[in-house]
Amino acid sequence: MTLDPSAIFDTVWGILGAIVSDPVMLYILVPLIILVEAPLTLVVLAGMLKWRWRYDRRPPLASHPDVSCIITCYGEGDAIIKTILTLCEQTYPGNIEIIAVIDGAVQNGDTYQAALDCEDVVQRYPKRKLVVLPKWQRGGRVSTLNAGLYAATGDIVMNADGDTSFDNNMMVEIIREFDDPNVPAVGGALRVRNDRVSLVTRMQAFEYMISIQGGKTGLGEWNLLNNISGAFGAFRRDFLKQIGGWDTHTAEDLDLTVRIKQYFGRHPNMRIPFAGRAIGHTDAPETFKQLLNQRLRWDGDLVFLYLRKHRNAFSPRLLGIKTLVFTFVYGVLQNVLFPVLIVAFNIWILAIYPLEFVVAIFALQYSMYLVFAALLFGVFWVGVSERMTKDSIAWTWLPAYPLYTLILRVFAAFATLNEVLRRGHEESNMAPWWVLKRGRRF
Repeated sequence: MTLDPSAIFDTVWGILGAIVSDPVMLYILVPLIILVEAPLTLVVLAGMLKWRWRYDRRPPLASHPDVSCIITCYGEGDAIIKTILTLCEQTYPGNIEIIAVIDGAVQNGDTYQAALDCEDVVQRYPKRKLVVLPKWQRGGRVSTLNAGLYAATGDIVMNADGDTSFDNNMMVEIIREFDDPNVPAVGGALRVRNDRVSLVTRMQAFEYMISIQGGKTGLGEWNLLNNISGAFGAFRRDFLKQIGGWDTHTAEDLDLTVRIKQYFGRHPNMRIPFAGRAIGHTDAPETFKQLLNQRLRWDGDLVFLYLRKHRNAFSPRLLGIKTLVFTFVYGVLQNVLFPVLIVAFNIWILAIYPLEFVVAIFALQYSMYLVFAALLFGVFWVGVSERMTKDSIAWTWLPAYPLYTLILRVFAAFATLNEVLRRGHEESNMAPWWVLKRGRRF
């Protein structure tokens, strides 16, 4: 089968002419983009602009509560030294208690020793304290977090992965959001530290800037934050203990976010902001195979949490109308159902229509996603980024981003089917099998 470039050009030109003469054609050709993704893009763009306007007018830090940072450690080895030191070097004037919880300290002796080696170093920093808490038998991520929570003494509890490092002003940016007594939790921004290793890490770096740092900053302004990352989030300790800490099963971060949101209906002033310039740096998967394994877990967990574990939470009494509508449309439909529909739609037109028409539709989709990505990155770059010079290189990655998102959609569709048909969340490596088996089955 050969493609005729002139026929493709004529088809694209004909489609564009039909759209110009009758814009309703867009709803027929790319309905999900027009009805769901375009409104979401506008919400995020408006939110980022609102955040920047508010950021430039924010008052000084009003209080300096004690903070406990729980570092979940497993097999990071010497990498946790950088995490501990970046917490010691925070410009925050209050007390910081660093709790390094070593999960499976017997088999992870090098990580345990690396944490112990930091004790003398931390003593040199005023108002900084290190607690090394070994868990001799591996219990998984959730038990590690809860062990740290019940050892914590700070008013604010922050969770961090053992291989995540932070900018020096991170804590100030996070704590500033807690000046509002209606804030029980705050999300922090993550950037990709190994962005120059491969094409895969470069595209993830671009994705993190648009979707996490920029996207969550925009959503947070409307109190629509979709998730507080398990690698970087902060909570009021008493509130977190009151709701039972982290729950077993996989995706404990999204699970906790959904449980907090279930107070929104009864406490309409409660909100979860996102600290867009509280920056953590983490390593991303370096190959497509590693990325596939990660997204298989992430995307499958959405199905498990929204459609199995928390399906009864979809109530205006619990979530409130705004959060209910957003979670249903952009949590369930966009992230769970749409990837399957998009893949099925593209396979369908590939089977039914001439190849020139299919290529023309792909070109239309690519162009629209390219415009969305350019708008999101442009506003992020100007309004949110704290590293404009470094981030300017990302403009060169922009043309590849729509293709990368299409690949991720295929991954997401596969992950959805894997969870629906095989209960993939039960194969999580975030905890030993005997721990997962003791949890309630949904």
